Amino acid sequence: MHKIQTFNAISACGLARFPIDQYEVSADLEQADALLLRSHKLDASAINGEMKAVARAGAGVNNVPVDQCTKHGVVVFNTPGANANAVKELVLCGLLLASRGIIPGIGFANSQSSISDYGELSKLMETEKKRFKGSEIAGKTLGVIGLGAIGSMVADMAIKLEMNVHGFDPALSVDAAWRLPSQVKRIENLNTLVGSCDFISLHLPVLDSTRNLIDASMFAAMNKGTCLLNFARDEIVDSNALLNALESGKLGKYICDFPRPEFQDREDVISMPHLGASTAEAEENCAMMAADQLRDFLENGNIRNSVNFPNLHLDRDINAKQGARLAISNKNVPKMLGQILSVLADQNINVIDMLNKSRNEVAYNLIDLESVPSDSALAAISNIDDVIKVTVL
Repeated sequence: MHKIQTFNAISACGLARFPIDQYEVSADLEQADALLLRSHKLDASAINGEMKAVARAGAGVNNVPVDQCTKHGVVVFNTPGANANAVKELVLCGLLLASRGIIPGIGFANSQSSISDYGELSKLMETEKKRFKGSEIAGKTLGVIGLGAIGSMVADMAIKLEMNVHGFDPALSVDAAWRLPSQVKRIENLNTLVGSCDFISLHLPVLDSTRNLIDASMFAAMNKGTCLLNFARDEIVDSNALLNALESGKLGKYICDFPRPEFQDREDVISMPHLGASTAEAEENCAMMAADQLRDFLENGNIRNSVNFPNLHLDRDINAKQGARLAISNKNVPKMLGQILSVLADQNINVIDMLNKSRNEVAYNLIDLESVPSDSALAAISNIDDVIKVTVL
């Protein structure tokens, strides 16, 4: 019986993916095999060597102590793309709010409660509507910084709305490149991109390389009146530089999902209460994706969408009546696989199939065996220097 401890309110659609005869899923479990969470801030002390995985039902993992997990051989999953459509739609909302006088217009219309005559109210609206005149986004240029699951969908949406799209992503994966519309103009220099766009939309994770990426030098490179949209992470934008750019008029508007006290009562800032993935559909998609990835890992050792371990999938022989699968994580150092296989050979255990991959400082192995390894064989493998974790599946 696998034990899954949950944090936050996980969508019932996701929890239903765990068979009740194989899984115990609860917020009150202790010594769980895996954790399933959304925004809960996970303390490093919660991670131990007995735990196998942490799954975040969302894209970012800044609330998970990833380094501590890696140290203990705990695989951390996220769900990239599961909430992409929800964020894409909010970016569209941000584009329209930035280019049209929608919010002040609504505020003005709602402030006329003292007028009870429809004709008088209609005449006033016609007279005053010019105060809220905006611009269309068709024909304007959108710069998309980060062309992953969300960024590529934003780019495609903007193209269909007849915008010109420039994209920047130095770490663009092959899969992401295939998703990217051919009409996107790839820009190799970030300063060049920010200086060529009317709107800029951020779609990056928080890393050491992206923290305060949009700083004073980036704002200086922008055209006067540029609109910046941030539905990624607050830490990507240097808040002091942002306020200076707004005060000088260099930045026309800032549309974001991360309210700050200094943004209060500014007409050139529209802050939303972190609504990016706050749709019923996104929460369901993230929960189901996280649950499916956890199940495949706990039952088969396969890894998909991990942020600290290599992606690895090894099909199992459904006709095999005996045998076992070993999942072994170790430090990514030479001769490890040879030592593991030597132990199995010394125990006369035949290897049927295997797959080995590494990522940064860790390596991961799936090894299908003809027979179940003895306790002594497992102990011998566990005692190899730099082996982190051994699991029989």
